[in-house]
Amino acid sequence: MATLHFHETTSSTPEEFVAGLTDFGPGRSKLFANSADDYVEVYSQSATEADVKEGSGGIWERLHYDWSDPNRVILTTTDSNAWGGASGHTYTFKRNPDGTTSVDLVTVRDGKNIKGRLLGVVIGTVGKGKLENAFVNSVKAIEARNTGAAHEGAPARDRPDDRAEA
Repeated sequence: MATLHFHETTSSTPEEFVAGLTDFGPGRSKLFANSADDYVEVYSQSATEADVKEGSGGIWERLHYDWSDPNRVILTTTDSNAWGGASGHTYTFKRNPDGTTSVDLVTVRDGKNIKGRLLGVVIGTVGKGKLENAFVNSVKAIEARNTGAAHEGAPARDRPDDRAEA
């Protein structure tokens, strides 16, 4: 089992980060490279939780998202073709005095079969850097989304300069 810890500071508020994290619409892969748009399937969604299947590169997982706590989002793996047991992700947010937000991510990868166990070893060693880069890129993409930076194909609601036209 691999447990990975990542930390970034962002100009996004916790609410803005959660909005990006829980946007399961088209273009999700622009925010989260490991969540290919053609893998995303939303089974249910309410104001504070969702049941979503996502993945990429032949690896998928079904996750229960819970964002009922404004300072934490918990993604629990409920099914997968590689992950089981304690697998999932926990995002924790802390508002900083300078207006930034600290984002901590803990990812647990508990392989449920040979494929998952081998991937867990890779992720826990040489693959950690790739996942860290993906996390950093997601933080930057959510910041860009919130500052109105052009994201080709982004809905008008996500581009503050275009709201009057929407």
